[in-house]
This record gives sequence, structure tokens and C-alpha cells, in this order.
Amino acid sequence: MKLKVQMIGVDLDGTLLTTDKKLLPYTASVLKAAAGQGKIVLPVTGRPLCGVPEELLALHGIRYVISANGGRIVDRKEEKILHEDLLPAETARRILNIMGEYDAMREVYYDGIGYAPRECLERIHTYLSYPPMAEYVVSTRIPVDDVMVKFEQEKRGVDKLQGLFAKAGERDEALERIRQIPGTAVTSVLEKNIEVNAGGVNKGKAVRLLARMLEIPLAEVLVFGDAANDIQMVREAGIGVAVANAVHEVKEAADYVTGSNDEEGAAKFIEKYVL
Repeated sequence: MKLKVQMIGVDLDGTLLTTDKKLLPYTASVLKAAAGQGKIVLPVTGRPLCGVPEELLALHGIRYVISANGGRIVDRKEEKILHEDLLPAETARRILNIMGEYDAMREVYYDGIGYAPRECLERIHTYLSYPPMAEYVVSTRIPVDDVMVKFEQEKRGVDKLQGLFAKAGERDEALERIRQIPGTAVTSVLEKNIEVNAGGVNKGKAVRLLARMLEIPLAEVLVFGDAANDIQMVREAGIGVAVANAVHEVKEAADYVTGSNDEEGAAKFIEKYVL
């Protein structure tokens, strides 16, 4: 049985990429084949655009990217921002100040680029214990001497904020405080992180928006996810698929469960049910 699919949205970390952050050849070949059949294939990620792997963007047919948990939709072919939902500067300042009370690496995202304090990047393993994730962050962020100086110089809203905390208990305390701030969408998908977008922003909303722009029925949108920031997308798309390593809430929201990210479950599902 083949599913009627026009658009395929895939989360990256924990879903499309292996646990050691690799895009495997079989997965790449399946995505390329889907795009070759005219399907819209796109990454839907919490990462900034600069954090999307080059080998994925280089695949023929990868035109659109939803980044920053749905805060930004980009058309790479036309080099246009199709939609952005920025976290207002005043709100971002409050959150950055709260994070600054703890041992946390504060990141600000502007125009698809992540900025982080140089001294925190130099001791990244304080904040990220898993080497491939630490390597990804260090290799994709632009180091700045003081993230608050960068923030005040920009004088505008941010795509997204992230805090990576040294201690889980401090993350939990900061998370409780930040969730009280109105006009925010707050998630935590890593052991000790906090991600903050403008209120109402999520991957599901962005997928719906892009489908509407491209005049694709939501029923013909297939998405894959694993973490808390994928729940709305998996629930709202016509066909929502959880990988085997997904958190319970994503599996509950999904129509199907496929193999894990390390088993290339998303690609196997696409090959079996779409190609």
C-alpha cells in the first residue's frame, strides 16, 4: 500500500540523523529519490539554518527549510524568508537575564545563525556531555566575547534562544521561571537545555503554513519526529510517524511508528510506503 504524499518533513536530531549526527548514504539516497519524484522534502528542525548539515542541503531537491522549531521558513532557491516568528527583544532580554543567573551557555539566533559566548564554547563539555552533539554546536556557532553585548547591538527580535546548563537542577529551576513569562513557547529536548521561541511557534504550525503556501492538502503531508518539539507536527500532519527511539508522547501522537534513527527508520518508511 502506497500513501498519497506530496510533502515530507523530517526532524534531524534523533530522527533523520544517527545518534552520532551522521546522514547515512541510504537515507540520503531515499530522500533524493523522493525529491526526484516531485515530493517536497524538507528538514524541520530546532537547529538554526547554519546548523543544517551541508550534505543534506546539497541533495538535489532540498529547497525549503523549517528551522528554529518553526520560527523560520526559508526558500533556499529564491533566497527568501517565507515566514518568520521572532521572539520580541524585551521578552528575550528577560529570558537571557534569567539564564545569566546560572552556569549556562546562552545562545541567540539571528537570521538563521547561532551566536554563543567564546569562553563557553571553549568548555562545551561542561554543558554537553555527548561528544557528537558538543562537536556539532562548536562547529556551527559563531563565537562572541559577550552574548549580551551582541544582543543589545542587534536591537531586534531573535529567531530563538537556547540555554545549555551545567546542572540539571539549575535548568529545572530556570525552566519553571521562564515558563511563567507570557508570549513564549518553551521546550526542552536535551538533558539540560531550554529552547525559547515566540508564543505559538512550533513545527506543526510551520508545516501547516508551508503546506498552505504550496497548496498541498495537509492530508498529503508526511512528517517524522522523535522529541517533545515534534509532538504538534506529528499530531497535525496528515501522516505523522514516530521513530522507535521517540519519546512516549510523540508515539502517542503518531499514526505510525517506524525503526529508530540509527536503523534509518524514516528512510525505510519512505521507501516502503511512498516511493
